[in-house]
This record gives sequence, structure tokens and C-alpha cells, in this order.
Amino acid sequence: MITLQLVKSQEEMKGVLALQQANLRNNITQEEAETQGFLMAEYDLDFLELLNQKSPGIIAKDGEKVVGYSLVALPETARQHPLLADLVQNIERCIFEGKPVENYAIVAQLCVSKEYRGQDLVQKLYGSFRDHYANRYTYCVTDVAQANHRSLKAHQKRGFQVIDTLDYGGIGWNIVLWDWNKKAF
Repeated sequence: MITLQLVKSQEEMKGVLALQQANLRNNITQEEAETQGFLMAEYDLDFLELLNQKSPGIIAKDGEKVVGYSLVALPETARQHPLLADLVQNIERCIFEGKPVENYAIVAQLCVSKEYRGQDLVQKLYGSFRDHYANRYTYCVTDVAQANHRSLKAHQKRGFQVIDTLDYGGIGWNIVLWDWNKKAF
């Protein structure tokens, strides 16, 4: 049975890192990237511990095995990683519904193990993410590679909308925002 919970231990963070490594863009085939999606940012245990101190991530576990995760970053901790720092800088220039984007949490990364895809875990992870953080933050923001159609579709299904675009690493990205003030999700 799959359970969802906040990250509580270093062992769970190591499970997140193992799943991350298996799904990094550089570690999968082009076909997998196009059909299954991919991860770009690579984190280490020290950075995960920093994230977890301020905003624990949400993990999906099957027994003791981490089979999915959604990492949470706040702008101040995100600035400690080059890719996330760039995202924060770009979010800070965004306007949503006529106002700057403020009071937000960032999805630093979301991943589901290949063997567990198609079980609605992305939606469940995001639901748990919202349950834990919507009382403190107005928005949930992240970026999705424009070439990662599967990921963009999953984000839009949850309620994210594209608010801007950016380019880094030679890749085009959509900045997507989930407005937690809206009740339809």
C-alpha cells in the first residue's frame, strides 16, 4: 500500500536521491525523456537537508521504499542552488492577475518511479503538498521544460497555469503557477 507523508529521515532523503538519479535527463534515453518526462536539477544530500529544515518534502512510499516525491523550496532556500536561484529570479519578475507573484512555495522537483506511474501519484503528491502548505502560501510555482509535455499536462490537470517562459541550459521552460486561493482544484 502506498502512503504519503512528509520527509522525516535521512534514509528517506537518500531514497529521494536514488529516484532522482534514475530520472535525470542525462541518465535516461531520448525516447524515455519524450514519453515519460525527465528531471534536470540534481541535488545532493546537503541541499535536501537544507530544504527539509525549512519546508519538508512530500514522499510516496511503498513499504519503506520511496516511490515518488515532491520537494518543497522557499525562495530563501531555493537561492542556495544555481538552477532554483535562477527560477526565483524569474518568478520575481512575473506578474499574475496584475500583481507581482509573492508569498509562494516552489516545487523544487516532483518525480514518480517508473513502476508506479499511471496510478495518479502526481495528483496525490500535489494534493498532499497543498494540504500541508496552502495555509501559509498563496501560490505554488515551478517550471516545466517546454519539451516535457507529460509533465506540463500533469501540472495543468492539477490547476497550474503557464504565467511566463524562460530559457536556461539551452532549454525553453514554462513558469507555471497554482493559485491556492481558487477553490477549483
